[in-house]
Amino acid sequence: MQIYADNAATTKMSRAAIDAMTSYMNEVYGNPSSLHSIGQTAAEALMDARERVAAVLGAKPREIYFTSGGSEADNQAIISAATFGAKKGKKHIVSTAFEHHAVLHTLDKLRKQGFEITLLDPHECGIITAEEVAAAIRDDTALVTVMYANNEIGTIQPIAEIGAVCKERGVIFHTDAVQAVGHIKINVKEQNIDMLSLSAHKFHGPKGVGALYCRLGIPLTNIIEGGAQERGKRAGTENIPAIMGMAAAIEEASAKIDENREKLTKMRDRLIEGLSEIPHSILNGAQNPRLPGSVNMCFEGIEGESLLLLLDAKGVCASSGSACTSGSLDPSHVLLAIGRPHEVAHGSLRLTLCEDNTMEEVEYIIKAVKEVVAYLREMSPVWHDLKEGKKKYVIQ
Repeated sequence: MQIYADNAATTKMSRAAIDAMTSYMNEVYGNPSSLHSIGQTAAEALMDARERVAAVLGAKPREIYFTSGGSEADNQAIISAATFGAKKGKKHIVSTAFEHHAVLHTLDKLRKQGFEITLLDPHECGIITAEEVAAAIRDDTALVTVMYANNEIGTIQPIAEIGAVCKERGVIFHTDAVQAVGHIKINVKEQNIDMLSLSAHKFHGPKGVGALYCRLGIPLTNIIEGGAQERGKRAGTENIPAIMGMAAAIEEASAKIDENREKLTKMRDRLIEGLSEIPHSILNGAQNPRLPGSVNMCFEGIEGESLLLLLDAKGVCASSGSACTSGSLDPSHVLLAIGRPHEVAHGSLRLTLCEDNTMEEVEYIIKAVKEVVAYLREMSPVWHDLKEGKKKYVIQ
């Protein structure tokens, strides 16, 4: 048996996305910037995809820009808002300490350019409140950027409330919604979102394609120069097959959100219940509000890398945090931000389910994790010191 429980890293492409891509590889292969009929057929497909993505988000087609994925969209959104704000003498940005590195590293770059960055620390429950955002906003604040749902622990932020605060204070609000789109109902107008990043491979679309929603009236700064594609704001010939695959995937995911949420929530809660039976374990972040298929646990006395390798040998594909930093030996910055000490953060496990998983697989995962944790603890001198009272347990 092999069970894939790493859907926050990437998802298997849906049949709808594959079929859409195949069609636009074989039949509609023109460059949408070409004036001849084959090129214009591709241009029509591009507009169709833009309209479909916009409809899912409650946006206008002119507010959708296609990118290579979430990281590029995050970069362009943040740099654009910062550039716009700097022209008006505003060089302060508010964000959180547990953002994705696509956001944090971009903020580091802006800090070196003279911007002041305020990173709010999340509570242990993995939530930032709108009141905390409001308190951090200043007269010179150019941007607030808060992720919709955390990529490691799955907690969901009060986006509509944060957006309302930003709207009232006249501050641009961006959200990295890479983990949320396709899994949570989103309406950018109703939720007061000015800019939003998404990535197709998180909702059963292809890798290497995403989109940036940017509200009309906010000028975008180019981060890729060249041709006049994407209304002059993102150079490079559009990847029509991937874009059409994304449009098909986002429509399908949106249509099944309620059905998938109900199924996934039951599996997620059973997974949390079963893994919580392991002594000296803890769920990272509040159980609600949380992405329907996301579970992140810490187990005291073990190392996450060993846990992952032994689970893989038992047929369970999981992770210890963000796939973008899986090669790092450092503990998760997200877990440190919510207050987990280093020695506990090292023993983390992220399990992220999709609608293709089953309750039978969940029961197998629970059994496998229990066996592996017990095995690793028996070999761990740290665990023996804890059992013998030489050290105190951090997780009670």
